[in-house]
Amino acid sequence: MPSTDSTSRDPIPVYPAEASAEGSSLLSVIIPAHNEAGCVRSTIEGLAEALEREDIAYEVLVIDDASTDSTADVVRAVSADNPRVRYELSRNPRGFGFAVRAGLDLFSGDVVAIVMADGSDDPADLVRYHRVIREGYDCAFGSRFMRGSAVDDYPKVKLALNRVVNWGIRVLFRSGYNDTTNAFKAYRREVIETVQPLLSNHFNLTVEIPLKAIVRGHSYAVVPIGWRNRTDGESKLALQEMGSRYLFIVLYVLLERHLSRGDYRRKPKGAAPDRPGVEVRKRFVRR
Repeated sequence: MPSTDSTSRDPIPVYPAEASAEGSSLLSVIIPAHNEAGCVRSTIEGLAEALEREDIAYEVLVIDDASTDSTADVVRAVSADNPRVRYELSRNPRGFGFAVRAGLDLFSGDVVAIVMADGSDDPADLVRYHRVIREGYDCAFGSRFMRGSAVDDYPKVKLALNRVVNWGIRVLFRSGYNDTTNAFKAYRREVIETVQPLLSNHFNLTVEIPLKAIVRGHSYAVVPIGWRNRTDGESKLALQEMGSRYLFIVLYVLLERHLSRGDYRRKPKGAAPDRPGVEVRKRFVRR
């Protein structure tokens, strides 16, 4: 019989973790970058410093999404000093989702994290993600809107839209997770293999991967994280262009959940071939 995870709001069946801590030997960090010459160096160096301080083996893949500034030169200069940093020009068409997907085709680690190039994500939270994965969870999700989180200078209009969209996703999927649209997350390699093929070409990829991971049976922990608005360059998220794309992906995964009869769901080791009613193992961490 499954045990119950007491840290979530409702009793949830919990099945033993299927991967040990030793399975997370290399952390890959994917940074999609489009015209981020002014901030990408500090982002990379901040991540490297935090990971090296904790003695975490890592690689950083900066995926250049058709930049027209000196992003390539900046990253190559950092790479010359730190061989664990790699510059890769995306061979896909331009788009945030395409750039991330290019990185997901190239990473070498057992765990992969997606981090924004603009310095909005806290490197200390990446270390926390790594610990969550080593505890046995398949995914580490951050929330900017739970007790213990910190948000600095979030634009008011975007904040309002963010809360409405995430509330709707939370209601539809009953996941308890309130920040699905945040790109900053970490996954075991197995999760990335499970959620293929990916369909999103743009920022809706930030919704597609975690929702597919949840619906297809992967465990996850949610931790409070810090976020600060970028101080250099411009946001690449065009709200007026993303509404229908977010809606498409949400409905696509929702239909899979309700109509596919579990055809794409990952089966826990030792589980019966078709065990109905098995819930995803999840945990909410408070600071």
